[in-house]
Amino acid sequence: MINKAGCECLNESDDHPFIQALTSAGGYLESDTDEQLILYLSFNQAVKLHSMKVKGPAENGPKDMKLFINQPHTIDFDSAESANAVQEIALTAKDLEGELIPLKYVKLQNVMNLTVFVKNNQNDSETTQISYIQIIGSPVQTTKMSDFKRVTGKKGESH
Repeated sequence: MINKAGCECLNESDDHPFIQALTSAGGYLESDTDEQLILYLSFNQAVKLHSMKVKGPAENGPKDMKLFINQPHTIDFDSAESANAVQEIALTAKDLEGELIPLKYVKLQNVMNLTVFVKNNQNDSETTQISYIQIIGSPVQTTKMSDFKRVTGKKGESH
């Protein structure tokens, strides 16, 4: 469901870009100038999110994260720092082993894009690394009236 062309990352290293963290095939995302990252994930249809998995090293994996939904564009670091998030998550070293992290399902019902702000990392080191990030949810089932087929009668006729 992730639209990889619509994804963006602020403060990513040129050698270790965001796209490497979206697959479990190896490689990792690393921050560039400091420990903060902003990940903007775009979905190709509305989704309901219920949990996520984040893998990273115990030393410099992400620690405090803020989640924002349906932002019109990628927010900057000052906005992410001060804005109210849909959910704030404090990760432990055990969470970074790929543990399932439950999300506030009620607040994440009709998500077109998700912004993840990584505030800091586990040991306050210079850069943050994310080996793999997985967002788990399901598509919002919408009914397209044009898909309905007439069973009996003619258009405009009632029975």
